[in-house]
Amino acid sequence: MSEFALSIDIGGTFTDIVILDSSSGRIEVAKTLTTYPDPSQGVLEGVQSLFARARVSGSSFSRVIHGTTLVTNTLIERKGAKTGLLTTNGFRDALEIGREGRYDIYDLGLQLPEPLVERRHRLGVVERMNPDGSVRVPLDLRTIDAACDALIQEEIESVGVCFLHAYANPDHEKRARDQLLDRMPGCAVSISSEVAPELREYERTSTTVANSYVQPMVKTYLTRLEVGLNELGLSAPLHIMLSNGGSCSVGTASRFPIRLVESGPCGGALAAAEWARQAGISHVFAFDMGGTTAKAILSVDGSFPITTESEVARVYRFKRGSGLPLLVPVLNMIEIGAGGGSIAHLNALGLPAVGPESAGSTPGPACYGSGGTRPTVTDADLLLGFLNSDSFLGGEMDLAQDDAQEAVGSVTPAFGEDDTAASIGVYQLVNENMANAARVHAAERGMDLRQFTLVATGGAGPVHACDVASRIGLDRVLIPPLAGVGSAFGLLLAPVSFDFSRSFVSRLEDLDLDRVRILLDEMSRDGERVVCEAGVDVVHLTRQVMADIRYVGQGYEIRVALPDAEVDSTFRSRLVEAFEAEYTRLFGRTCMGVPVEIIHWRVTVSGPSTYPDVALAIDHASPEVDKKRQVSFDRTGVVESPVYDRNRLPAGIFSGPAIIEEAESTTVVPPGWEIEVLENRSLMLSRDVV
Repeated sequence: MSEFALSIDIGGTFTDIVILDSSSGRIEVAKTLTTYPDPSQGVLEGVQSLFARARVSGSSFSRVIHGTTLVTNTLIERKGAKTGLLTTNGFRDALEIGREGRYDIYDLGLQLPEPLVERRHRLGVVERMNPDGSVRVPLDLRTIDAACDALIQEEIESVGVCFLHAYANPDHEKRARDQLLDRMPGCAVSISSEVAPELREYERTSTTVANSYVQPMVKTYLTRLEVGLNELGLSAPLHIMLSNGGSCSVGTASRFPIRLVESGPCGGALAAAEWARQAGISHVFAFDMGGTTAKAILSVDGSFPITTESEVARVYRFKRGSGLPLLVPVLNMIEIGAGGGSIAHLNALGLPAVGPESAGSTPGPACYGSGGTRPTVTDADLLLGFLNSDSFLGGEMDLAQDDAQEAVGSVTPAFGEDDTAASIGVYQLVNENMANAARVHAAERGMDLRQFTLVATGGAGPVHACDVASRIGLDRVLIPPLAGVGSAFGLLLAPVSFDFSRSFVSRLEDLDLDRVRILLDEMSRDGERVVCEAGVDVVHLTRQVMADIRYVGQGYEIRVALPDAEVDSTFRSRLVEAFEAEYTRLFGRTCMGVPVEIIHWRVTVSGPSTYPDVALAIDHASPEVDKKRQVSFDRTGVVESPVYDRNRLPAGIFSGPAIIEEAESTTVVPPGWEIEVLENRSLMLSRDVV
């Protein structure tokens, strides 16, 4: 009997749905416009339509996995719950004071991110813990009651609790939560000792508040989606993609929704790494460009860098420190407002700019014919000849050439002497924005981009991949099968996993090994419980242990993986060895004679990864050119370019220029590039370097 897997990825413009028959490798995909304000409506309609096309029923599915940008969008748009904060008396302004630093010392009009909780809803509680977890001031439950009275009066929907040094001893926070739930039974409550049990007061408070802010909305949304899928006959457990590249159950996601902040983009990264592995590529620059944003991340040998020092809802997109800090594990990727729906305009200085504002799915680019009038990247791509107005999305959507021309014409004087030149200007400017972000991303990590192969996913990724690669000095681009729904396909690769952390600061020579052993065992047991809750058998679990370590006197630490995490007499020496190896890799040297201290301990518990075999339908009837189209690749003039149907390309090598079309995306191959169709149906594009 066939067993099917279903993945759903909701983006700002399109919702991608993939069905995989794990027994035969047969795959069916759908790409629909994202519905607002309720994205689950579009999901359920798309799933029902795809079921009919694939001739399957909900009872045939063994797994459903979902990735979404809902949490990020809620934080950016400030559309979350009315939230309150309980904190140690005297510390309610920590959320507003932040780090007391300026992220741009030369900006006289500097704007700081507004806290998610108004000051009048941030209330102090009489209690105090010491950094070692001992009680300095006992918890006064009367102050909790007084705070509840004030919060009830203000009709608060969700409350975050963040007490001083609760990461060392969560007792006061847990008692406060019990009191809150007793007095405010319909309220969602998050405590920092569960959401982000790490030192650094501002970051921990910000993360806890953000979790509280989105929790009611996420719980309602996931419940509605789960019920809707069940009504379609899907009884398989619904798994939710996490920001670290793993997945979890709906229950866990509802308790810790802030872990979903980069849920959607992770799928594209996983897909890029898997297709690159099949092609024998070890250094991957995963590039995912959709309708609203572009994401990129560097991967070596299939592993991705993970950070807990991320930000969301930045006041200025490229200025670190201008957003809300989050202590949650996320893939360390860059994300910029450069998608197919990004709007071309003149900035405050009167200069041409593209994005970050997007037309989204409503009204969408002008060429969608849905009421959009402002010029977007997709409009420019259509006028340049990259897109087929008659067969967009496999013919399900007609693109209006006249509407695109009228929209681009509104910025022609600024971008070029005519509509074609203006479209080229839009295309090149958005590509340069992405290339510049990639250069900075690589430089910050001390990596040479020239070693990497760009792997493009997303509906707009293959359209822009070659030009972006040329701008950052890359000579090879891999366009995998199903690139247009790469994030949705990548969700199928995500193992069930969850990360846990604890702060325990100690110099290496003073390290209490018994306490370390207890911490690691506690996190491992919690991980087993969460992952098994999602349906994974305990015998299939794996554990990875990491520590955040620094030299004494340094302000920040580096993350070190411990291949052998057995806490025995050699543990200290193995810690130093692993730390010095990683420090040397990052900075080229070590600091001889300087003592070492450990700040955080981390455990990741995971289920098995999946690597589905995909049987792609190939029409071998005709490898011939389907037609030709007038295409403007650059300002040198129009080129008559052959147009191929990707599903009819046999394995082999041929030269560009070429336009290669499929239902979910279009691959643009400029002159001077060579195309090799690999056995797994990936397209390896390479350019001649003079």
